[in-house]
Amino acid sequence: MSPLFHAEQIGSLMRPVDLLAVRSAAGTSTYSVLTETELQKATEDAITNVVKKQLELGIRLITSGEYERDKFYSGFFEHLEGMEVVKDIPLDQGYRTNFPTLRTLKSLGIGTRDSVVATGKIRHTHSAYLSEWEALCRLLPEDKWKECKLTMPPVTHIHMQMAVGSAYKSSAYKSSAYASDKEYFEDLAAAYRAEFQTLYDAGLRSIQIDDPCLTYFVTNEFRSGCVADDIDPDELLDKYIWAHNHCLAEKPADLHIGLHLCRVNMAGSTHIISGSYERISKKMFTELAYDTYYLEYDTDRAGDFEPLRHLPIGKNVVLGVVSTKTTELEGLDELMQRVNSAAEVISRGQGREVSEVIADSLGVSPQCGFASMSLGGGPRDDHGGHVGKASPGQATC
Repeated sequence: MSPLFHAEQIGSLMRPVDLLAVRSAAGTSTYSVLTETELQKATEDAITNVVKKQLELGIRLITSGEYERDKFYSGFFEHLEGMEVVKDIPLDQGYRTNFPTLRTLKSLGIGTRDSVVATGKIRHTHSAYLSEWEALCRLLPEDKWKECKLTMPPVTHIHMQMAVGSAYKSSAYKSSAYASDKEYFEDLAAAYRAEFQTLYDAGLRSIQIDDPCLTYFVTNEFRSGCVADDIDPDELLDKYIWAHNHCLAEKPADLHIGLHLCRVNMAGSTHIISGSYERISKKMFTELAYDTYYLEYDTDRAGDFEPLRHLPIGKNVVLGVVSTKTTELEGLDELMQRVNSAAEVISRGQGREVSEVIADSLGVSPQCGFASMSLGGGPRDDHGGHVGKASPGQATC
């Protein structure tokens, strides 16, 4: 499946000032369900305006900006039967050793975090995101639905963060619910397949899975934490690849599902990790069953394009060469040069012409979403307007 568009966006957009004010007054939390009348109206108005702006500017794929959500991963896990929101989990008790996000949170003076734990068997009893998709559809003629995208968190999001065998009730699942990771992921993947099918039946044709934490496997910090927890990091990566693919096992042939990887999006160009994709690139490109990979490539912290040599024919890369962390616009010549450089690496690996690779397998985008959480939204001018391509001021994964 070739790229749907050669110029894309990642999905999350800056929340407007009035929406942020209403949301702050509502006191929403990480896993909140936004049902209050005033908040719902403010959300709907903001989505209507941002969809209109995307249409005017010719931006594709069209999204709601994730305006319905408090954070990019809100809304899925907490809607599943058998899963329970656990609030204020101490970082030192409930999470993996050396999990990179925790280092950043602690530096900000944050000592606890909420999560979602499987306390019973996981079942998909109703759609988490159908209402979001239907709200977007109502703003567009049906012939535009194929130009829309909806984002979802990864199947591994909770499991990758939570402590293993913790006495605290914060492991990804309670022992009374599941006896093994395999059982847990089998039921969770079944819930993903059900959600995919529901959205597909309602007309959606493009889904983006946001998995910023997958890049943690390139770091010695995360891998040493796995070893300290008596876990082989390479075996854990294999398990996560299996879990991702289990979600995709029954997807309709014309449902495009891509995987977005970044190094976390924070204001002031603050990021959580650095490192080339090289350490995971061969497994990522050849074993994961995604159609498209949305990759961060706006700065040197992502490394060079050499890992792209492992991209098989028939898969796509959307190069995140435009930054959301700075107000400075990239030059067109610079962007073209970088695309050509990436294409040369891919063409060498695939034995194809550079022109074929560019035509069939490459796109460009911002390196991440512009505001992957409700709070934040980047610097503003004296009149309350956004001054540039900034992103939120808190960790987003």
